[in-house]
Amino acid sequence: MRTVYLDYNATTPIAPVVQEAMLPFLAEHFGDPASGHALGRACQEALEDARLQVARLLGAQREEIIFTSGGTESNNLALWGMALRHGPAASGHLVLSAVEHASVLEPARYLETLGYGLTIVGCDTQGRVDPATVEMAIRPDTVLVSITHANDELGTLQPIDSIAQVCRRHNIPLHVDAVQTAGKVPVNVNTLGVDLLSISGHKMYAPKGIGALYVRRGIALEPLLHGSGHEQGLRSGTENVPGAIALGKACSLVAQSVEKAAEQMVLLRDRLAERLADGGGKHLSFNADQAERLPNTLSVNFSGVSGQRLLARLPELCASTGSAWHSGSDNLSPALAAIGLSPAGAQGTVRLSLGWYTTEDDIDRAADLLLSAWEALRGAGES
Repeated sequence: MRTVYLDYNATTPIAPVVQEAMLPFLAEHFGDPASGHALGRACQEALEDARLQVARLLGAQREEIIFTSGGTESNNLALWGMALRHGPAASGHLVLSAVEHASVLEPARYLETLGYGLTIVGCDTQGRVDPATVEMAIRPDTVLVSITHANDELGTLQPIDSIAQVCRRHNIPLHVDAVQTAGKVPVNVNTLGVDLLSISGHKMYAPKGIGALYVRRGIALEPLLHGSGHEQGLRSGTENVPGAIALGKACSLVAQSVEKAAEQMVLLRDRLAERLADGGGKHLSFNADQAERLPNTLSVNFSGVSGQRLLARLPELCASTGSAWHSGSDNLSPALAAIGLSPAGAQGTVRLSLGWYTTEDDIDRAADLLLSAWEALRGAGES
């Protein structure tokens, strides 16, 4: 059975050249970068080369890149690091959007239990956050605004540059979760105007367990991990050299191909949408289809059925339902709730996300499989 993989927003395969680049650092180049001997120095030089590759992709300076274990740690470091840096909880306030990933929302919620203020701003029916709403949420004690660049389910791209202008007017740092955008669309920290930005390796053809946080020069954070002061004192612990090498190589690849790859993914995504729309008619709809969005993401509502049951009938298709549905919860996914979908309306939502290795044949086969399974479920009266 040949598998069709349309879950690139969850994780990506490791690109062959990325795997090739990291393999020597799993074997012969095993030194600690902090060691003064030849093996250590070789790893230190490779680590800094990788840091530069990440910086170049983001338009940053090398010293502004902090290696982490992934997007979740980067997001936590940004939120906790900024909140704790500003002293007692009673004096701090955070602003988030309703379409944030759990790795942003949950640490903010926990900080709220410690006494920090938290305001969550909504979005329109296309998943777009209004910069004016962000500005209205800012208070005298606001220490950080954190807005995702694109939600993993909807794919809506947020007007980060406009939100950054709002933050600059109020002298408030802006953190952006770019885990879903880096590798799919151009991400430049200066064009966006951000102060902190998170990326994750396994979303862009590098392995799991490596990520990075961009920290604009002059921005001070409190570290989460205390120890020997690695990563400019912000992330103690011997560096994951193979992972960093892989992330650097992936960033180098992305820098060369992101625009061309995006054009190809738009063509394939739109082909998939057309095939599904032709077969589904008025009983099928798409979320955020009028928004500027990720080139690879399609959020589809298959009415009258459960998305979980739909995908369960298709073991040869790898895709996802809404995040809460996917985890087995009866609660509505926060992103789908934010755009106004009811639990019943969102129950049949499936996220289809494409990548570098998606082909036209994959698209056509996925459309046929989904439409056939949907028809069978509806015919059998299963929800």
